[in-house]
Amino acid sequence: MQVEDLEVILKVAEFRSITAAAESLDMRVATASAAIKRVEKQLGAELFIRTTRQLRLSAAGERYIPSCQEAVAMLAQAHQHVKEELAVIDGELRLALSSDLGRNIVVPWLDEFLTMHPSVKLKINLSDSNIDFYRDAVDIALRYGSPTDSNLYGFKICDVPGLLCATEEYLSEFGAPKHPQELVRHNGLFYHLYDVIHDVWTFSKDGESFKIKMHGNRASNDGDLVRRWCVSGKGLAVKSSLDMSNDLVDKRVVPVMNDYQARKTELWLVCPSRQSITPAVRLLRDFIKMKCHDVFEQLINGGILPK
Repeated sequence: MQVEDLEVILKVAEFRSITAAAESLDMRVATASAAIKRVEKQLGAELFIRTTRQLRLSAAGERYIPSCQEAVAMLAQAHQHVKEELAVIDGELRLALSSDLGRNIVVPWLDEFLTMHPSVKLKINLSDSNIDFYRDAVDIALRYGSPTDSNLYGFKICDVPGLLCATEEYLSEFGAPKHPQELVRHNGLFYHLYDVIHDVWTFSKDGESFKIKMHGNRASNDGDLVRRWCVSGKGLAVKSSLDMSNDLVDKRVVPVMNDYQARKTELWLVCPSRQSITPAVRLLRDFIKMKCHDVFEQLINGGILPK
């Protein structure tokens, strides 16, 4: 009995759909159906009851699935242990990245990573929307903010300061704000997700917090577009210093109101299970940590971030 066939069985049981299972596994529906038939033939029992409207587990299927899950998990763990002992770095990394961080910062790092480890394959899901690890067929996600789901496994990569940014041209025309209260006279560039516009900006100084309700003529659910608006001089934006690092170093934008700290966040590499933490994932985690450290060192040495 092939392990690949068992993985199909588990996906069909999870989705209650052969079509959805096939899409999740990147295979044809006919291939998934053939896998089910092979397993059922070897077992001498039908695992699924199929009707024109639905698919559900049979009594035999209800008994078989838990044992099948345990067997597949044990085999995957055995493979991982052997690879760890042999220091084998291979396999496919199915990685979810946010739009701006992924496209402009991390993807070039990943090109370097693949050059260093040619046996690794990469599949990227690029989106600012929340990731469903099972629906979106993703193994790991690099995301801002610590994971809120206790069932997930995460590695903290680094702390990421936020910065208020604008171009020199914009500041020359409209003036450089010195205090958060002066921001109300400026054009804000906003990020929005799930119909929530992030137009209340928070700053802190010496233990005092300032909340400013901003006004602006541009908002997008794509963080990369907000960055591009900022770089083209359309207004002020509060962005991750990591997202803006290339623009800051090349002086396409400058930090504004340095005495006031914009919101901070954390960068995490998140996995849905321990089985997802392969040697390649651990190596990628350490590689991204090193790259982030290098970026922040450059920003500190350039006087953009405080020491």
